[in-house]
Amino acid sequence: MPAAVLPPRTLYDKIWDDHVVDVQDDGTTLLYIDRHLVHEVTSPQAFAGLEQAGRKVRRPDCTLATVDHNIPTTSRKTYKSIKTFVDEPESRGQCEALEENVKKFGVTYFGLSDRRQGIVHVIGPEQGFTLPGITCVCGDSHTSTHGAFGALAFGIGTSEVEHVLATQTILQRKAKNMRVTVEGELHEGVTSKDVILYIIGVIGTAGGTGCVIEYAGSVFRNFSMEARMSVCNMSIEGGARAGMVAPDEVTFAYLKDRPLSPKGEEWDRAVAYWKSLRTDEGAKFDIDISIRAEDIVPTVTWGTSPQDVAPITGNVPDPANITDAMKKNGVERSLKYMNLAPGTRMEDIKIDKVFIGSCTNSRIEDLRSAAKVILAVKDAKVADTVNAMVVPGSGLVKQQAEAEGLDVIFKRAGFDWREAGCSMCLGMNPDQLKPGERCASTSNRNFEGRQGPGGRTHLCSPAMAAAAALTGHLVDVRKLMGGAATTGVTSVEQIKLTNSKDYLTDTVLPPPAAQPGAELHPASGKGEAAGPVPSNVTPFKVLKGITAPLHMPNVDTDMIIPKQFLKTIKRTGLGQALFHTLRRDPATGELTDFVLNKQPYDKAVILVCDGPNFGCGSSREHAAWSLYVVPLQGYKDGACADGGQDGLWDPVGDRAVVRGHLPVQLAAERASARQAAGGAVHCAVRGRGGGRGARGGPGGASGAAAGRAGRVPV
Repeated sequence: MPAAVLPPRTLYDKIWDDHVVDVQDDGTTLLYIDRHLVHEVTSPQAFAGLEQAGRKVRRPDCTLATVDHNIPTTSRKTYKSIKTFVDEPESRGQCEALEENVKKFGVTYFGLSDRRQGIVHVIGPEQGFTLPGITCVCGDSHTSTHGAFGALAFGIGTSEVEHVLATQTILQRKAKNMRVTVEGELHEGVTSKDVILYIIGVIGTAGGTGCVIEYAGSVFRNFSMEARMSVCNMSIEGGARAGMVAPDEVTFAYLKDRPLSPKGEEWDRAVAYWKSLRTDEGAKFDIDISIRAEDIVPTVTWGTSPQDVAPITGNVPDPANITDAMKKNGVERSLKYMNLAPGTRMEDIKIDKVFIGSCTNSRIEDLRSAAKVILAVKDAKVADTVNAMVVPGSGLVKQQAEAEGLDVIFKRAGFDWREAGCSMCLGMNPDQLKPGERCASTSNRNFEGRQGPGGRTHLCSPAMAAAAALTGHLVDVRKLMGGAATTGVTSVEQIKLTNSKDYLTDTVLPPPAAQPGAELHPASGKGEAAGPVPSNVTPFKVLKGITAPLHMPNVDTDMIIPKQFLKTIKRTGLGQALFHTLRRDPATGELTDFVLNKQPYDKAVILVCDGPNFGCGSSREHAAWSLYVVPLQGYKDGACADGGQDGLWDPVGDRAVVRGHLPVQLAAERASARQAAGGAVHCAVRGRGGGRGARGGPGGASGAAAGRAGRVPV
């Protein structure tokens, strides 16, 4: 019989279909995972779970680990060990735990003494570990970076990290297809960072919720791999599960001859398959957005959400011109935190620090872009009021940059030249903003306190960041370039361009992993090492209690649990971290008027959030662990954000409970969270036969709720 003719499929459809292991009647799918990247923050509890259960890593050959989030980026000339190099005890503990775990389980590891060490989303591509058509996961939401290669790449929580280590599979529900097409020619001085910031400004931080975005059009086809990675990196800031660009000759040229790329005949076969990874003519997208390239100018954020963007030629918004009450309140809150007056010209905003780095913008092309701005200004110097740092994305990027003389250009102008690491992107390490300091940053998130408690972040491109460093304020980089494109200034010859592949070395594989029963130990059933897991929590059917209302949209995971509380190797003890930056003034440490600080809400067992996009941002599962002190929490107006799907909610949606919380969306028309204040909400959880529901209690709650139920029968 002739083979069945498949309907037109998207790039996402094709990769998904090629990795399905099993599909349940309700759509829950077991996917095979080709590549797993591991770092020190989201892996300790996962490895502890393996050890307790007496399991080994199923595919150590498909797993690559490094340290990046916690580490200092100061000089390593005298580096001897993690113990002597990392001063902060909890950070040191996570790094040492990873070093021990990679030895115990036989996982390839790039440590601080290895020049291949770097940010996890930089080292994967540069080693050829990331390939078109693969599935790739990591306990970090910006795993979407790897989608630039035509891969399905997304962040996962610690429980999923353990599951992938043990089984090389993960449970998912298929996302919707979304396409963002940008056609035309970009203006001079406009970079990939400006493009993705503009896109997020158009679609909003919830615009891609429940979707995988394919970036299409001439702009992306003309981008380098580094530029494509910057775009895909910030897909999560647009609410998406992942972002991807179809592989092409640019992709193949980048990957050829990298240490972990296919070789010889295998390369030829791989390229033949990769060329099939394109969206078919006539394939359907659930959401289709078109943008004109000529509408994009250098773009900067003004507020505390990546969607708070403005052209550098524009102004800070005035909430008086906003009619929607929740949006107006959000803008007012952002302006207050950022200490900006409505209508302020973007170019009048003075800055204190500049950070060029992160998994968004720390590759060689990014550093060249910033260096060219410096070269375009005669006798360029960092402004006296500014402290500026450049942090390469990996040891190999640093080595190449130094071979090209970029370090000399930066240091001569007064920039601090650092070692590889996540650095000031999230401030889990010593590189942080002080309360009230304002930073022009090439990172990906401008949440409250993201770069340090009370710190204020303006996201921008490397070129724009360099320009801000030289002038002391946000400025249109085109003014410094004299109208020349940042990729074609006359001083480009002063940079000795080299090929990144000249700095690569063959990957050294680790010794064989220990087998269960050797160094590993059978599960005790007590779970002391990793803390109690949700499956050990006593189930319930109905929960009643005081309801605390939270009237706020876009409650991100940095709000729920700030990054400084992620430095733990356990699942427990995070109650005091919950909403820490909202409950305490970052400058004084004094208690604020946040709802959970007030009576009777300080004894609330239910939290109802009436704003959309609850749980957006990071895939940190720690956010869910901290919520154990609030047995029920929720959101309304649509599903939670995809970052929250990893960190707070089970990735298979409303079917199961993995982290001890059951998301229950309450009908908006029944009442508001204000009506629920001080009242009670009854959350009824039933078995598969009876379904599951929630009904308003005496206070008449609305929004959505999630119960601390343990593993509820479903």
